[in-house]
Amino acid sequence: MAKAPKMAFVCDDCGMDYPRWQGQCRCGAWNTLVEVRLSSAKTAASRPAVLGYAGAAGGGAKKLNEVESVEAEKRLTGIGELDRVLSGGLTTGSVNIISGDPGAGKTTLLSDLVARMSQSTASLYCTAEESLSQFKNRVNRLKLNYNEDNLYLLSETSVESIIEELEAKQIKFAVIDSIQAVVTENANGSPGSPSQVKTAAQAFTQYCKKNNVTMFIIAHVNKNNEIAGPQTLVHIVDSLLHIDTNDGQIRTLRANKNRFGDVDTVGIFRMSERGMLSVDNPSEIFLSGSTTESPGSTITCIRKGNRNLLLEIQCLTTETESEFPQRVCVGLNMNRIKMLTGILRKHTKTKIFHDTFFNIVGGLKIDESETCIDLALVTALLSSLNDFVIPRTTCIMGELSLNGDVRPIDSGVPRVKEAAQHGFTEIFIPFRNYHKSMEGLGAKITPVKTIHELLELIN
Repeated sequence: MAKAPKMAFVCDDCGMDYPRWQGQCRCGAWNTLVEVRLSSAKTAASRPAVLGYAGAAGGGAKKLNEVESVEAEKRLTGIGELDRVLSGGLTTGSVNIISGDPGAGKTTLLSDLVARMSQSTASLYCTAEESLSQFKNRVNRLKLNYNEDNLYLLSETSVESIIEELEAKQIKFAVIDSIQAVVTENANGSPGSPSQVKTAAQAFTQYCKKNNVTMFIIAHVNKNNEIAGPQTLVHIVDSLLHIDTNDGQIRTLRANKNRFGDVDTVGIFRMSERGMLSVDNPSEIFLSGSTTESPGSTITCIRKGNRNLLLEIQCLTTETESEFPQRVCVGLNMNRIKMLTGILRKHTKTKIFHDTFFNIVGGLKIDESETCIDLALVTALLSSLNDFVIPRTTCIMGELSLNGDVRPIDSGVPRVKEAAQHGFTEIFIPFRNYHKSMEGLGAKITPVKTIHELLELIN
């Protein structure tokens, strides 16, 4: 008599499984457990010999000097910022996930990538969410260059059928759009359920490792800007890329996971009619380019990943027409603005009974952890309030503490070098960040210790 298949109950929200049904999952959700059928376990001897896949080699434990060292093969994609984030190019045989909000540019970026890859290898774009004519219209609109003999399009939702096409056409680069829209026969549940997403990702990864196929998988995000579905999906793939949408046309690409490189690099793109364009010199976008000096404008240098970006902070103060002054900021954290105005009132006796407006040129959003802009924010506010001009050849950076002291910032020397390379002649930095290597950069380096010292210098 055949054994009955093993069953489990999986939470639709977090992916946690249980041997029996219960009303509430440990994640706190109610009535989210769905019954799924488990596949039969395979012995280690029956596992397929998958290149680069854990458990495929077999042979028991080995000493370190007995293991053969194989360097990952990388190839440039031709998209400069993508190559930068991937630490020197796309790794052959890797499985990568790219996520982002709707309209962030995931499909646009990968359409450009698959067209470029088709010029040298057989490539396939599988769309499970739109028709083939829609994809073709996008290629024509973006005016992408591709090889007609190597570029294949597929509109399919079955994982098994997709893999059959990859095998039949001998595809070496593929894009799956998206993992939440495909289904597999080896798992129960509707498309996008934890069991379907997990099993489909495992099937794609196993095939790619075995046949040395490079793959990009698009993943949707939830309201918390995290990948929708089980978190085990992140552990299955080799790299996880995420596109952040800033106010305007600027897109930032960051690697939250990368088995073949670091995760400190950030790529900057600009969305245009021709698609996602790499921004080789982001500082030019975040500086207004205006030649007219006016009060309320200050230049500073922030750090995105391992990149230094120069940007312009603008402040406008006007007499209030209501009982309570307004505080408005775009791209900045409001709590930090309130803290800095409190420091000014306490240590410099500055009275701010004005409507205050802050803006970051270029539409970039500044992380709350980026504290090096404190001095620039304070200087821009005082510049607008007291109607004096900060020269556009001046760069100001530093963190301000509650007692009025200027605290040091991380990576002070690279930030100063970035400012000097862009022609800034005077750079204000925290006193403890000063280093002798800054003297030969062609700029006047002015270290400051307190907010009072900064005000005396800029006045």
